[in-house]
Amino acid sequence: MAAISAKPNAVFAGIGHARSTHVPAGGLAPLPLRSPSSAVLGGSSQALRGQALTLSLTSAVASGRVTRLPVAAAANNRRGGSGDQEFEEQVVQVRRVTKVVKGGKQLSFRAVVVVGDRKGTVGVGCASAKEVVTAVQKAAIVARRDVVKVPINRSESFPHRIVGRHGAAKVMLRPAAEGSGVIAGGATRVVLELAGVRNGFGKQLGTENPLNNARATIQGLSSVKTWKQVADARGLSVSYLLGLDKEEAAASA
Repeated sequence: MAAISAKPNAVFAGIGHARSTHVPAGGLAPLPLRSPSSAVLGGSSQALRGQALTLSLTSAVASGRVTRLPVAAAANNRRGGSGDQEFEEQVVQVRRVTKVVKGGKQLSFRAVVVVGDRKGTVGVGCASAKEVVTAVQKAAIVARRDVVKVPINRSESFPHRIVGRHGAAKVMLRPAAEGSGVIAGGATRVVLELAGVRNGFGKQLGTENPLNNARATIQGLSSVKTWKQVADARGLSVSYLLGLDKEEAAASA
């Protein structure tokens, strides 16, 4: 024991030498802090802004202060490839819905979205989700799946009168001369504008539900037939159907 205590440094000489570091007189030097890259900061800030926007929209709809979203809010929520870039989206309605389950009530949001390319293609979709932005995105996807083709004549209107029905909704559509504009309101006006109709009259009868009125308008536009389609179905020519042959015969006589 005396020999070991006489030379304590000699026993731990190898270990102490292997782990020894230089310590300045003033104390330990502070370790340099590595600053996060700008890409990490940019990604986190964008994620925080997206979460803040989602929370603000959800709270605004829940309180009843917001019932419709502008076109820009829907345009920022597009999905798909380059083929979907030509479609425009507009949110017609956002409302709170509840589902009664065994554990209580589950709150969610239902969005009604109309999509169209203003060239004769239009569709309407409805979907629900826990958040407003998610519901809008899902409704836009559903609307793109159920688009219809609308024949538009030279005056940028529909060829003939239409009556569309869906549930308790009834929508009457009438063609108009060039320069008249779209004279309609509510969901019917949104559907006509995104379909590419620039001149026409629309009247909503029955219910005021935006979803039913939008679907009634879609049903009416999908039943539109051109003069050529009617002439082919009857086995006649378009000129005879329009009465042009009779006018030419009378003029020549």
